[in-house]
Amino acid sequence: MVVAAVGGGSGAVGASSHAACERFRGTDPLITGLTRRALAVEVKFPDSGGGIPDARWMRAMTFERLVRDQRFASQVATTTVGQLALHRPKEVVIADAKGKLARTAELLGDAHARAVADRAATVIHDLAVPFVGFEDVAATDVKPDFVVVAPKTEAEGDGSWLIVGDAKDYERLRSRIEDGRLLKGFLQVAVGAESFAAWSKLPAGMDVHRWGALAVPRNAFLQPEVVVEDLHDHRTEIGMRLAERRAEAALRGYDPEDDTTSLADFVAHLKATFDPVSCATCTLFGYCRDELERSPVPTDLLIELGISVEDRPHVVGLVDGTGVIGKPPASVMALLKATIGGTGVSTGQRRIDPVGLPGTVNVVVAKSDAAALGLHGVAVQRVSAAGIGPWVYTVFDQPQSPSTRLAVMRLLGNEISAAMSEARKANKAAPAPVHLVVPDQITADVIVSIADSLAGVELSRIRWQRDVEQGRPALTFDGEPAVIPPALPETERTAVSFLLEEDRARAVSLRSPIVDVRAVLARHIVAGGPAVNSGRLDYLVEWADLSQVIDHRAFGKTIERSPHTPGARLNNETSNEIHRALTGDRSRTGMPNLVRYAELVTKELEYKTGVFDRAVAALEALPTSNLRDAYRSLEADAQVVWRRRLSWHASDLVRFGRTYRSWRNSQVPMIESDAKCAAQMLALCNSQAAQDSASQAGTREISFATVVQVKPAIVLEIDSRRIGEGNRIVLLHVNDDACVEGATVTVDTTPKGSFAIDGLSIGPLTAYKPGDPKFRFHYLWDPKVLPTLAVHDRLIVADFAWFSANKGNIALPVEKPKPDEKSAPRDTCRSSSYDDDPASHQYCCKSHERNEAEWSDELAARRAKGLLNPQAWPPVRNADAFEVSAEGSTEGDPFLEPSQPAPDALTIDDLE
Repeated sequence: MVVAAVGGGSGAVGASSHAACERFRGTDPLITGLTRRALAVEVKFPDSGGGIPDARWMRAMTFERLVRDQRFASQVATTTVGQLALHRPKEVVIADAKGKLARTAELLGDAHARAVADRAATVIHDLAVPFVGFEDVAATDVKPDFVVVAPKTEAEGDGSWLIVGDAKDYERLRSRIEDGRLLKGFLQVAVGAESFAAWSKLPAGMDVHRWGALAVPRNAFLQPEVVVEDLHDHRTEIGMRLAERRAEAALRGYDPEDDTTSLADFVAHLKATFDPVSCATCTLFGYCRDELERSPVPTDLLIELGISVEDRPHVVGLVDGTGVIGKPPASVMALLKATIGGTGVSTGQRRIDPVGLPGTVNVVVAKSDAAALGLHGVAVQRVSAAGIGPWVYTVFDQPQSPSTRLAVMRLLGNEISAAMSEARKANKAAPAPVHLVVPDQITADVIVSIADSLAGVELSRIRWQRDVEQGRPALTFDGEPAVIPPALPETERTAVSFLLEEDRARAVSLRSPIVDVRAVLARHIVAGGPAVNSGRLDYLVEWADLSQVIDHRAFGKTIERSPHTPGARLNNETSNEIHRALTGDRSRTGMPNLVRYAELVTKELEYKTGVFDRAVAALEALPTSNLRDAYRSLEADAQVVWRRRLSWHASDLVRFGRTYRSWRNSQVPMIESDAKCAAQMLALCNSQAAQDSASQAGTREISFATVVQVKPAIVLEIDSRRIGEGNRIVLLHVNDDACVEGATVTVDTTPKGSFAIDGLSIGPLTAYKPGDPKFRFHYLWDPKVLPTLAVHDRLIVADFAWFSANKGNIALPVEKPKPDEKSAPRDTCRSSSYDDDPASHQYCCKSHERNEAEWSDELAARRAKGLLNPQAWPPVRNADAFEVSAEGSTEGDPFLEPSQPAPDALTIDDLE
């Protein structure tokens, strides 16, 4: 029997992701009779990027087993039922449908009868249900990971609810799961809900609940927790997409049984809507990209590069030879020039970063695909006043272990402490800030997430220690016996506290506890090729050598084929090699080889450090900005507060995502002032960013201007309706040169509330020839400091009022961001302040030890009143969900079994 390939649940979600593309719609499995992965093979462009690393597959299977574990399955059922305001079930029954349609129907019937008669809930795993609309056709089934069947309440009438769920081992980064991933997961749940609702074998009296459930890991040990969400909008979208797929299939003339039309010709005639970023998850990405690369149409290069539809008309002359250019963003022009010329383009900005300065600690890691917080190895290098130290490499043969996470924090804590000590010796009154420097954002996310985990463990320990001191049993939030962990040592706490400071710093732009060296280099160099390629440091650093010519296509493919990566995540093949060496290979009955493992991890780290060193060398060759000290002073001021937190244990282990809503609301003025200051300083020192801002129609404060006359007075033509007579302007850039970088410009960072920039040209505008419409936008400009200008010079100017209401035309004040005055130790606080005046210092310098002791007492009081689990119904959710597990609870470890590859038919999209 021929089975219609409809893609199952993940295929339906993919249809929503790429539905705007005609080629994607036209190659639907309903039309071609092939899965999308098989189709890519047929057209000679197999989907090599969508494969699942062995370690990732082992993690998925480990999590799936935990979801089916009897203890967690019961928790999944009761939590789901409780969150949906249903009655507490009298018992929870667990069953396995084994992926069979008939068995699924039978178990659903039993579960319905049990719910009605006994008021029991049932969890059924590994179900199968016909894809909605294809029950009478042999087609790909939808296979939800689990469902919960529960009795309806009296108000809802007789019968049962079917709550559809799925298990997704999403990684928690910085204590949370990305909303985009959750959205995709619930779309897949919605496919199951729609399919069950349309199935004729659904028991009479059983209805599909409007809400669905996702089982996701709540900690690094993969222990599941349930998240529920209203599926109404998701089911509506899935229904709409399915209707579109059916309509598309009816319109297409391709017949898989007709030999007169080849599949390759059919795919080629469909028009693709290509974007190098969003299309990367499509199985035909390689096919479509190759088509654009071979295209004789010059303007297809713009599509290949991912230049937006709005910007293409402005730059088409650069690629078709007409030479006609509109007014595109400067960043787009730079990208095209770099691509066509094969040489990186300098943005003209000078260095404002701290990379390579004393007090910086360079860090690279090799992350395991098998564990959200698992690291195979780390390399650390500190820059001191004596120079750049050697890289120190450490390999971990227990990537998942809490001891490994502590070891990483110990390494970082030692270096941070040494850097702080040196800074204090150099300037005790105002020590320079300390920074960690990483090769990509994922590296920062991983080490901050490790710190977040350890902070949670320490806070739990403090609470349980209080319980012991008060003669109470140490219990988890769910009322189970807890295992009290050892105290977090001071060195490790220094690293944890510093990294959580980075977590708080994410809310603002000008903080920089952790510096992404790739982002820093991207500020100075625009590489050719699709901008997404510059997301890899090893791609971008090659373009930093402006003396060489690079073929962006050939070089981009070389980077894609590289067995190594510059950032935290590993290439799939390298990940497989490392995981097999660590765990053995089930398919080859091999044993672990720790010597080989250490060699592979070290080799990977050496590649990362080599690329990192090249990036630092490229930056060292660039000039330094006059604003560099101003940028560093902002972080130095913030770290004064952090050191108070650390010394007094005052909110130094609190994640930004776990702060009180009232405190977060109070940070809005600080965040707004930070954003304004960041925009002003970027406009001052980055010509490309200033040009992009001036090009935007909604920008009021910055404008282009052209020099019309320089003698006897300066006359400017201003390209703005909002800047004119009566305004004072400050000159930011002349052609592509930033005025703030002039030799006579000085920046004073000592004023408490603002920077004072002296030497810029500031002055008022007056009408040049009032009443003459020909000169409507021409103005006389009378700056206090006369700049060197020539007729036709292209300028970027800013309204002085954007910066300040001051009347003088000598200095330009740039207001610093407002400090945190709500939940941080103030400069008037002392170590004894809380003891002396608890009411006044409740939220600034109160220690964790006091806070957690009070919270422990509060939890004990609630438990005594039956207000906490397991007595409470519905179950009370633990928003912290920290890493410590109950005594004897099952933990997931993907490294315990030999490596096993994922089935070839599956892609990473099927898991995520």
